[in-house]
Amino acid sequence: MSVHSAHVVQSVKLFAGNGIANTNKDLVFADFVGFSSGKKTKINSPSTRRRVGGVNNSNVQRRFLGLKKNWASIKSVLDVERVNNGSLHRSSDLKPKVANLEDILSERGACGVGFIANLENKGSHEIVKDALTALGCMEHRGGCGADNDSGDGSGVMTSIPWELFNNWANEQGIGALDQAHTGVGMIFLPKDDDLMKQAQTVIMNIFKQEGLEVLGWRSVPVDTSIVGYYARETMPNIQQVFVQIAKEENIDDIERELYICRKLIERAASSETWGNELYFCSLSNQTVVYKGMLRSEVLGKFYFDLQNDLYKSPFAIYHRRYSTNTSPRWPLAQPMRFLGHNGEINTIQGNLNWMQSREASLKSPVWRGRENEIRPFGNPTASDSANLDSAAELLIRSGRIPEEALMILVPEAYKNHPTLAIKYPEIVDFYDYYKGQMEAWDGPALLLFSDGKTVGACLDRNGLRPARYWRTVDNVVYVASEVGVLPVDDSKVVMKGRLGPGMMIAVNLPSGQVYENAEVKKQVALSNPYGKWVSENLRFFKPVNFLSATLVDNEAILRRQQAHGYSSEDVQMVIETMASQGKEPTFCMGDDIPLAVLSRKPHMLFDYFKQRFAQVTNPAIDPLREGLVMSLEVNLGKRGNILEVGPENASQVILSSPVLNEGDLESLLKDPYLKSQVLPTFFDIGKGVDGSLEKTLYKLCEAADEAVRNGCHLLVLSDRSDELEATRPAIPILLAVGAVHQHLIQNGLRMQASIVADTAQCFSTHQFACLIGYGASAACPYLALETCRQWRLSTKTVNLMRNGKMPSVTIEQAQMNFCKAVKSGLMKILSKMGISLLSSYCGAQIFEIYGLSKEIVDIAFCGSMSSIGGLTLDELARETLSFWVKAFSEDTAKRLENFGFIQFRPGGEYHSNNPEMSKLLHKAVRQKSESAYSIYQQHLASRPVNVLRDLLEFKSDRSPIPVGRVEPASSIVERFCTGGMSLGAISRETHEAIAIAMNRLGGKSNSGEGGEDPIRWSPLTDVEDGYSPTLPHLKGLQNGDMATSAIKQVASGRFGVTPTFLVNANQLEIKIAQGAKPGEGGQLPGKKVSAYIARLRNSKPGVPLISPPPHHDIYSIEDLAQLIFDLHQVNPKAKVSVKLVAEAGIGTVASGVAKGNADIIQISGHDGGTGASPVSSIKHAGGPWELGLTETHQTLIQNGLRERVLLRVDGGFKSGFDVLMAATMGADEYGFGSIAMIATGCVMARICHTNNCPVGVASQREELRARFPGVPGDLVNYFLYVAEEVRGMLAQLGYEKLDDVIGHTDLLRPRDISLMKTQHLDLSYILSNVGLPKWTSTMIRNQEVHSNGPVLDDILLSDQEISEAIKNETVVNKTAKIYNVDRAVCGRISGVIAKKYGDTGFAGQLNITFTGSAGQSFSCFLTPGMNIRLVGEANDYVGKGMAGGELVVVPVENTGFCPEDATIVGNTCLYGATGGQVFVRGKAGERFAVRNSLAEAVVEGTGDHCCEYMTGGCVVVLGKVGRNVAAGMTGGLAYILDEDDTLIPKVNKEIVKIQRVVAPVGQMQLKSLIEAHVEKTGSSKGANILNEWDKYLRLFWQLVPPSEEDTPEACADYEQTSTGQVTLQSA
Repeated sequence: MSVHSAHVVQSVKLFAGNGIANTNKDLVFADFVGFSSGKKTKINSPSTRRRVGGVNNSNVQRRFLGLKKNWASIKSVLDVERVNNGSLHRSSDLKPKVANLEDILSERGACGVGFIANLENKGSHEIVKDALTALGCMEHRGGCGADNDSGDGSGVMTSIPWELFNNWANEQGIGALDQAHTGVGMIFLPKDDDLMKQAQTVIMNIFKQEGLEVLGWRSVPVDTSIVGYYARETMPNIQQVFVQIAKEENIDDIERELYICRKLIERAASSETWGNELYFCSLSNQTVVYKGMLRSEVLGKFYFDLQNDLYKSPFAIYHRRYSTNTSPRWPLAQPMRFLGHNGEINTIQGNLNWMQSREASLKSPVWRGRENEIRPFGNPTASDSANLDSAAELLIRSGRIPEEALMILVPEAYKNHPTLAIKYPEIVDFYDYYKGQMEAWDGPALLLFSDGKTVGACLDRNGLRPARYWRTVDNVVYVASEVGVLPVDDSKVVMKGRLGPGMMIAVNLPSGQVYENAEVKKQVALSNPYGKWVSENLRFFKPVNFLSATLVDNEAILRRQQAHGYSSEDVQMVIETMASQGKEPTFCMGDDIPLAVLSRKPHMLFDYFKQRFAQVTNPAIDPLREGLVMSLEVNLGKRGNILEVGPENASQVILSSPVLNEGDLESLLKDPYLKSQVLPTFFDIGKGVDGSLEKTLYKLCEAADEAVRNGCHLLVLSDRSDELEATRPAIPILLAVGAVHQHLIQNGLRMQASIVADTAQCFSTHQFACLIGYGASAACPYLALETCRQWRLSTKTVNLMRNGKMPSVTIEQAQMNFCKAVKSGLMKILSKMGISLLSSYCGAQIFEIYGLSKEIVDIAFCGSMSSIGGLTLDELARETLSFWVKAFSEDTAKRLENFGFIQFRPGGEYHSNNPEMSKLLHKAVRQKSESAYSIYQQHLASRPVNVLRDLLEFKSDRSPIPVGRVEPASSIVERFCTGGMSLGAISRETHEAIAIAMNRLGGKSNSGEGGEDPIRWSPLTDVEDGYSPTLPHLKGLQNGDMATSAIKQVASGRFGVTPTFLVNANQLEIKIAQGAKPGEGGQLPGKKVSAYIARLRNSKPGVPLISPPPHHDIYSIEDLAQLIFDLHQVNPKAKVSVKLVAEAGIGTVASGVAKGNADIIQISGHDGGTGASPVSSIKHAGGPWELGLTETHQTLIQNGLRERVLLRVDGGFKSGFDVLMAATMGADEYGFGSIAMIATGCVMARICHTNNCPVGVASQREELRARFPGVPGDLVNYFLYVAEEVRGMLAQLGYEKLDDVIGHTDLLRPRDISLMKTQHLDLSYILSNVGLPKWTSTMIRNQEVHSNGPVLDDILLSDQEISEAIKNETVVNKTAKIYNVDRAVCGRISGVIAKKYGDTGFAGQLNITFTGSAGQSFSCFLTPGMNIRLVGEANDYVGKGMAGGELVVVPVENTGFCPEDATIVGNTCLYGATGGQVFVRGKAGERFAVRNSLAEAVVEGTGDHCCEYMTGGCVVVLGKVGRNVAAGMTGGLAYILDEDDTLIPKVNKEIVKIQRVVAPVGQMQLKSLIEAHVEKTGSSKGANILNEWDKYLRLFWQLVPPSEEDTPEACADYEQTSTGQVTLQSA
């Protein structure tokens, strides 16, 4: 239950209809579009659809008719991906098959959903009509294919319209249907008539053998003329079947019988050629689903039934899909059979594997022994929504009520929840009981569900989706994620509210009751004595103390470290840092060593794995500031039969984290219930290496199998032994864990036991994450702990601590620190993917593999992507052995080897950014010598294989041409860009020198995060002898130079993003992820925040600045489309780019981004640089850009979207060879990051994160910046040399311009080169080709900026009075109507003012009043002089980025509800605001004033995470707030009214201190803001407070971050110093 309980409870009374005349319009109308939603792809109706990429529609049709010929190939791709749950090709014995990441990635979607329900359970056609109207209003939430007509899918679920069907049955002479015993099936059948007849025969035979009578088939009447081209190609035959079930009476038994029939039909069909073309939308006695690959506005026109007045239903669930993939399929439209799901399940691969493992153990008497016939329960090739639906369906058909099923599958964040623990302990017991039996399906989700008797909705634990409801006088309740979807007279509304994180609402149709969150859950939780079962059977593990001495001598420790692959860097930089500081080590620059498979040095198996991370389709989480939804708890032991409840299912052990010490492991081994067994993991090479590892793995799996069959519930895989034996090396522990995990899944035994690794081979967070991701529940890193103890006892450490050079820690603390660092590192790795629970991460395989063969993957990592092949088992055995032998050879050094994986060192691993390379480059650019550049080129050409492109070379069938015929260097350099390096991470000198150089060339530099000094926006005119007084710290300048960055970056911190910044950009880049640390936020340490940087970022000098991991206005693909819309709105002339990082599935994401109207997509490789990042992130996240670019380019071509976007790529570019490689793989523009810094003087000292850069490139310290050696001319020279190199290579290949080679992978071939580790790499993916774009690269680059189409702002700007007021700085008053499709209103007007007057120069006043429901981003980027009033309500992102002016939101006069109880603006308001004032009469949603810099706001209540990451300004809340207030708040003040003493537990106390308002200046500030609020909004709540000021003042708390403690507003004893001069702190 959450904060909003107060008005929800009140709403329940209203639902029950107390004292209100019950008319028959007793409806509950719910429309949620969530997280992934609410972002309209188009505003205008289809008739005025905007032109796509400057081509009109008829032309678009023509372009797509050309696709006819390769349609067959696209269709065959669709056919391979099985949809239908049962249609997996399975052998008769139903061997479980593991979920494959590739299948999962190809289907991802986000959507809009909603429901309407009549509380009297009376059917009417009105409800169906309303549902279709609401669907039409959600058109903007869906995606459209490249033909602009095929929607991604929409549908409705209703009760069965018996009147309509009886009418048909009578016409057919069947006679009236027996409603109690008739099942109705809605079926998609094969297109071909003969195949359809075969399918119908199979269906009828199965019904017959089950004893059901088929009454008849009805061909569903449809209008095919309105279906889009793509959708028509795959359109099925749509039929309904009616069957009679005579032998059952009970509804549940009838539904079960129909479920069994459906499963049997699916299984029978799977062996037929047409099997994948058969799909049941629904087969039920209660509900029916009408859906298709249609745009939502045509669903009702396509199905004639839906227009028929006889089609009546007491409820309807409706759904609109936005698939990021453009090959959506008919069966994947929603609603599914139970659920309408909007969101993304991040842990889907693990959930599918666990569901599969359960198949053997699921039993329930209700199935009467027929459990075998209803398997399988999951299907990897269907979407995550379809799989969640089948899991829910299984639980419900087995006798659970829908609400209970969803509480089990999608639990709320119930741990450390202030309300639940006190008021509803039974709900906590329920969740505790199920936590160890069903891993949560984790990820952002809004679910609507119905089984025909109950209709309901619930939100995931993070609640990242808006869900608002309101109720009218005539007893209609609406629940909607966007207000304004249906016209409502506001004076009739009696209540408004919203669903919060983890909340649920359910309508029981037969009884007409509406149950709100706590009531629903309480009923479910009290159905069994869960509390008793938990307390009697669930054992909370008591941790054992750490050892206080080393177990073996130093020499034995060394030998073990050598044998298991430790290097001195691992020990000194990783383990010792963690032991002394309790956190992961940070480092800088990027990962510039070869991939493990290409390296000549031996690597541990973990290094072949890269962590996956969230981008666009779902958000990352901030594990530091939002840890309250996260948990590392794990349950060990047998997981019982989920279909049955009973005390024995709770017999498990709970660990508070997966990191065990030696004592913990001992104590688990002694637990009598776990019956644990230790399996040693060594392989014998006595008879030779070949085949030895495979044989041993086979034996290990057999041993595990036997142990589990004999009743063992805990398998410990251990590589611990008293003595190391030369011929018995340890199996890589990850391989052992993965193999046993997969073997047990395939044999149906995985639920019987947990796996724990007892290993020496695990010391870093990434290694723990790999073990857990592939099936281990916990790990005991015994050698790492021993290393911590050894370090603490060493004389060196003891002396350092004694001399105060190092904080002193005890030996136990050192080990505790190490474990703490691992835990926080694990939280970070989970949060990158947006996962909150370790129990869901376990076995979820959230990794990609680079460099292991199919052989290894199939044994141990089945279902993970390994797109380039690689090491075989024998080759892996040899690599393992190369470590092992070091422990036994005589000449091994007496200390650990340093492989140089992190720091460059002579003789260590090759680093592509090495001192020799930077010396050669400095020489070439400073002396402007071509011969020196060619030496640099030779150095690169002769380097060891370092990246995938080094394995390729160019080939051409043309003869060379003279270089003179090739396009000039000046046109090639226009395609070059530099990386987004923030001014703050690098010095002002470097930043400006790079910008000036790029502007001289006509290329583009990037501002990075953090704004830009306006002094840089005009050309220099005062240069003498290379110096300019405007930029006095630079040398080598020329008149006419400009230091502006052509690309201005909008990052998650929104630092320095003001209207003027945005309108002065040529391009705007939305940075979703960074190559060196994808899925993570950043932090600029306080010591780098100088006065200059603080000014640009609107913050305080010396105070650290936090950039959150996700953009808080991008939780999904539609949210991204909305931000793109906002940026096009404020600056219609700037192209918008979206920066992504390479990972498997990026093509699908990029398609969504292209549909979201971006102009440019940038793909970064994992090897990009960074100013500071955890070592594990630099090394182990993200993929090579060669694969990311190839996937993006080819997916966009297949989806017909490649012409809409320019592709830019960056990551480790050094030369013309790299540029040409990227071009042949499909890139139009090329980004240079680290190398541009090197060319301006960087010497790769790799200490950026310390602020001590020796040449002043990456430091803010004045004395170091004075040493900056670079001049813009150096960089100009470098890029001209690169361009000349490209020209030379083009001439060699026989081509005249880059346009002619872009996307031509046929110019590439594998190099004949032998790698040290393997000959089995497979580059066919990079070399493949799916065709070329229809336009040349130059046409794509020169197209017009994508437009937002006609918008309300244009109408306002064309009003003569407004345009004159802007021109002459006068005052104007206007009013206008506004609807929810009017988005980002006022954004364009602000842009016009900012362009002309800057952020503060406008002296006029535009007073505009809007009435109605405002669309998203209302009043974004407001400038001073704009006074906006909204009478009505608004959606998400109100006042985003506002820089000034005033915004007032009030409800309509004479409402029936109490304004201060109503939610009137949406989530994430004032994101990144830099000024202005906001007054809201009513409540706001989640994350109010997130990252606010200087705005002042008064609001009457907020959701969770209020004032998150705030750095300035002032927020006053006159009402209740949610959890986690002021997380990450480093500046500004908040005043919160606490009438019932509940605030303190809701505040995040990490940074702010909480005090009463004692300072007189603070009291005045508070009072004057409330006075202004009352004056502008007429707030009765505010008026009451002012009337009884003394009483209320005592109830306010003031939240004060350290940076504000000495201000007059916060400090009571400040007044003496400045009597009389008391001023308000204002923007």
